[in-house]
Amino acid sequence: MPIPVVLDTDIGTDVDDVWALAFLLRCPEVDIKLITTATGDTGYRAKLVAKILKAVGREDIPIGVGIPLDATPRTHTEWLDDFSLADYQGDVLRDGVGALCECVESSSDPVTVLAIGPLPNIAAALARSPELTANARFVGMHGSLYTGYLGADKPAREYNVRLHALACQAVFKAPWDKTITPLDTCGDVILSEESFARVAASADPLAQIVMANHIGWAKATRDWPLSKQINLRVQSSILFDCVAVYLAFAETWLHMQRLPIVVTEDGKTLVDDAGNDVNCAVSWENRQAFDELLVERLCGDSQ
Repeated sequence: MPIPVVLDTDIGTDVDDVWALAFLLRCPEVDIKLITTATGDTGYRAKLVAKILKAVGREDIPIGVGIPLDATPRTHTEWLDDFSLADYQGDVLRDGVGALCECVESSSDPVTVLAIGPLPNIAAALARSPELTANARFVGMHGSLYTGYLGADKPAREYNVRLHALACQAVFKAPWDKTITPLDTCGDVILSEESFARVAASADPLAQIVMANHIGWAKATRDWPLSKQINLRVQSSILFDCVAVYLAFAETWLHMQRLPIVVTEDGKTLVDDAGNDVNCAVSWENRQAFDELLVERLCGDSQ
């Protein structure tokens, strides 16, 4: 039986969320019950989700508009163009937090809450309905334990934690099973050479959507420091969130450790005996197999 999943995403800033959503749509191991948008202009983010789902015939998936917080750049406007939420034939739920609570509480099977952005929506859902942890587990792309961005030998204050650290504290303290990919296993995941070329050349509609967003995002972020370090004409951005998607249904190719994790108010994720148990992907067992799976599914070569 496919695993019921709620995806909470800050899609529309970093393009890795588009890659992750495309990957998730191609995973038969999961059943996407709801997609909620997190932080920034959550209406804009919902439009981006809606346009992707409409383009691939998945208007059966409800979209929940999350809590609008922060000022974040809209880096996907070129592909989004003049698309409106009114163009989406599926359900658009203005109370995304309420929709998340109802989805989990009404499910006959435990739900995986897959979070690939900062966590205000999830923290608000827990505050509104603490009992939802009885029927859900948490999987997220959060933190940095031993290594930082691009494999740096010093951990960093990872963005999804740092932006709303108190929300992350609440989610990590909640009494549910928690699994994360910190930067240790996702901070250098880049498709390059043949792998990237296969996606770029694919005639698959979903792969073409990914590449169109990749190209538009590269133009919009050409002055970002990280964009200057990566040649986006021949390789992907860092695909942090795709690892979290994999963890929603499997752990085989990752080395997992259950560690006590503390989230500090300034956004650090520390291994500390005072922390809460979190199942952490600390290193790879078979990174090549993951890359191959990701490319195959994005290109529609393997279901």
